[in-house]
Amino acid sequence: MSDDIPVWTRDEIESPCVRICVVHPEARICTGCYRSIDEIGRWSKMSTDERAQIMEDLPGRASQLSKRRGGRAARLQRK
Repeated sequence: MSDDIPVWTRDEIESPCVRICVVHPEARICTGCYRSIDEIGRWSKMSTDERAQIMEDLPGRASQLSKRRGGRAARLQRK
């Protein structure tokens, strides 16, 4: 058997998921991977090219999310 021929290969679906699955209430984007709800739901059915385009767009989406700071205590102080 030649070392140049792989015995077994898998075509894995690349995913940006970092297992921090929290959807921003206003932007409707996951704060972990920056995908929209629709993109997350369709991810495994997308073409490789479509996923690659989304992966390329993800870094720019971080700026769309406004950071939530302070929780309940901060909201009460604003009143």
